[in-house]
Parts: sequence; C-alpha cells; structure tokens
Amino acid sequence: MARMWRCTGLRWSARGPVLGWDGGRRTALTRGKRVAFKVAEGEGGGRTCGGARGNACPLGAAVPGRSTGGRCEECARLDRAHSVAADTVADDPRPYRVYLAWFGPGLVKVGITALERGPARLLEQGAVCFSWLGSGPLMAARRSEELLRTALRVPDRIPYAHKRAVRAVLPGTAAERAAEIEELHGRAVGLGGWPESLTPEPFRAVDHVRVFGLGGESGAAAVVGASGAAAGAVASGVGSGAGAGAFRAGVVGEVTELVGGGTVSGELVAAAGPDLHLATERGIVVLDTRLMTGWGLEPAGGDERFDVPVRALRALPSSRAGAGGGRQDGLF
Repeated sequence: MARMWRCTGLRWSARGPVLGWDGGRRTALTRGKRVAFKVAEGEGGGRTCGGARGNACPLGAAVPGRSTGGRCEECARLDRAHSVAADTVADDPRPYRVYLAWFGPGLVKVGITALERGPARLLEQGAVCFSWLGSGPLMAARRSEELLRTALRVPDRIPYAHKRAVRAVLPGTAAERAAEIEELHGRAVGLGGWPESLTPEPFRAVDHVRVFGLGGESGAAAVVGASGAAAGAVASGVGSGAGAGAFRAGVVGEVTELVGGGTVSGELVAAAGPDLHLATERGIVVLDTRLMTGWGLEPAGGDERFDVPVRALRALPSSRAGAGGGRQDGLF
C-alpha cells in the first residue's frame, strides 16, 4: 500500500516554490518537474483541518473541498487573531517594510511585511512586480499603509481570482510592468503625514515574471521546458510578439477542488503565488495548492490521468481589466 502524505502548503524560498508535508518534509518544485498524485479516499483519506499556529486541529474537523483556507471555522479564527494582518499585534519589535505590489494592469495594492522575510511575502501573493516604499517599526508601517489607502485609495487586499485572471494581459517588458507602481510611488512619497520613524526607500522595481516562469522580454512562453506529449499539448501557447502573457494561450482551466480518488498529473511549466501551472494532455491547468492542504495524497506512479474537477478560467470583470522501487522521498 502506497504511503499517504498530507500537504501543509506551498512556500517560496530563495530557490523557488517548495511544498511542505506533515512531518517537516519538503519538495522543491522546479520547472519541468512532473507533479503527480492521487487523492486518497476512504477512512483516513478525507480532507481535514490543518490547525492553527503550528498546532493540530483538536477536533480533526472536516474541511470542504473548495475551501482555499484549509481550516475549520474555529482554527481559522484563531489563526487570524494572532496574525499581523488582523492588526491585533501591536508590540512586535521586528522592523517592517511597506511595499507597493503590482499583479497586472489596474491591480496594485499596498502592504507590509517583516523586513527579515525579504520578498517572500510578495512571491507568496503572486506579485508580478513590486517596489519597497519604506521601513520602520510595525505601527509606523501600519500608519503608512493606512495613509495610502485613504489618501490615494490604494487597496490592501485584492481577490486572488483577479490576480490569476489578469495574468492573461501582462505587458511584455519589465518597464511597462513597473510603470503603474513607479507613478504611484512618486505620488506616495509626496504625501504629507508620513510617520517620522519610517525610513523612506527609493523606487526600485523588482520583476518576478522570469521567477514565476510567465515569460520574458522576448515574449517566449514558459512552456519551452515542457517535453513529450505535454509540450505538444501547449505548443499553441508559444508565439512571437505575444508578450509575457503568451503562456496563457494554452490554459484550459483551473481546478475547483480535489476529490477522493481523483488524480492530478502534469508537468510544471510556471508557478505564481500558490498557483502551479501544469501542462497536461488537455492543455495547461492551474492548480491552486491551497486546495491540497489537509488531503491524504498518494504517489500516482505512472498514472497520467487528470480527473479532478476543472472549470474554464474566469475572466477578470471588464471594469477591472483595463487598466519506483527505491526509498520514497515524497509524492513527486
């Protein structure tokens, strides 16, 4: 009987995306890697709450398949109550940074992250490019974030479905992708009311298109590393002059949920935020790894099927679009 694993989520390291598993094991995800697993079914294989703050859920509560949170209501509340994002932690002594993040045309947000985390938070959110605004104590960073929300009407949250959809229309050059946050950075530093304890930082755009594998300045798609049948299935996604969003030409849909007995199999061609873009026989399918947490997962072996629920990729609302036999190391 194949060993069953439970995914604890995807994190971004300096070398790229990494999947975590119960027990502390990790799997580095590199482009061209085959991602294949079967969702366990029967007793012990269903989806259960991932707990909160590093602690197991005391109830072992069941979690709906479509939940991207992966937690029961009580654990979600507990986790939120102890997060910086909830604005309930005021005595954190660590220095923080304020940033402007761009996800695609018309989608810019302001946020804060602990200085020690570097750009990890931006990678986890799927920010296509970003720039730092300033650094200082937590509450100074919080006040700066609020200043931009009220004075410049810059949101601090963007629905993830919008981030995913807008990748279809990414400009082809880094300069074009940075234009919106460059203009906004200039307006932000000109505002009055900045906390004195916040040290401003000059505009410097950091572009993640190549890190995510979404394309490059030449417009070549991320599928160039795909091989065999997978490459043939997505070859239509590679076109000249199509810009960084060219890879999306082969996208056929997004996974809505995992189900017991279902199988996922594909070649990793791009990863952005929690999303894995997998080249399959039916085209590129986007798998949100947040849907994996809490499930019992088993190695798929040579099974090439992809038979979990998939829907057509949702378009951005028009009002937002403008602008084997050896030791098993893990599932894949």
